[in-house]
Amino acid sequence: MEPDYRRKLKEGRNLVGMMHFTASPMMIELMATAGCDFTNIDMEHSPIGIETVAHLVRTADAAGIVPFVRVPSVDAGLIKKVLNLGAPGVIIPHASLAACKAAVAASRYAPEGTRGSCPAIRASNYSQPDWGAFAMETNRAVTVIPLLEEKQDIENAEAILDLDGVEIVFLGAFDFSVALGIPGANFDHPQMARALDRLVAQATARGKYVMTTVGAKIDSDYAKMIWAHGVRLISYSADALVFLEACRRVVATRSDSAAGAVLVPGR
Repeated sequence: MEPDYRRKLKEGRNLVGMMHFTASPMMIELMATAGCDFTNIDMEHSPIGIETVAHLVRTADAAGIVPFVRVPSVDAGLIKKVLNLGAPGVIIPHASLAACKAAVAASRYAPEGTRGSCPAIRASNYSQPDWGAFAMETNRAVTVIPLLEEKQDIENAEAILDLDGVEIVFLGAFDFSVALGIPGANFDHPQMARALDRLVAQATARGKYVMTTVGAKIDSDYAKMIWAHGVRLISYSADALVFLEACRRVVATRSDSAAGAVLVPGR
């Protein structure tokens, strides 16, 4: 069966999501309730481990939101475990061509890859009477999402996009800006905009898609500009940062003057 996110992209829909750092099933449910299409569960920078990922993927499936998982590196054993849980794809940080080839091999069953076979996994509903058919369908369904952060990897993007098993590439704006010597620059910077346009053109020519981020802020005008460049998936900041910003706004309403004091029940 074709993944739902893939069908939406083919229909021309743009998808929105958010990085997940908080290890909170409730936060994923809130994203789904708000209408997010996907979440990128982070195992690279956050303390989230594989057992927590299991619960988060179950939550995402139940809530109707796609759970991609960013792994710390190309670790075939970890990629296998993440996919065994039912995640539809893995995000590979600092994705060189060699790393992408290794990740695709790790994500696919023989004869196309090296992923170990076991029927007692969630991704197979814990039982598959026709393993060959399941393996073939799974090889077509799972995806590797390279996170392009280094200048040389973005310059080599066409070779990465040509890989079978890669259908989305994620342009990591902050790391790329550092690599260009303009740390913190956004896509309104000419160099960043040119790189984004080139990557979108390369992906579109192959029937593939570009994901990127708006960084640590939610700015609808900036997001509209990114959509206009042809990006098809935007990861809006991270849930921890969104909650932090909401808390700061709440704290900013505080008044220490007697005139501005508000009586709060229970205090």
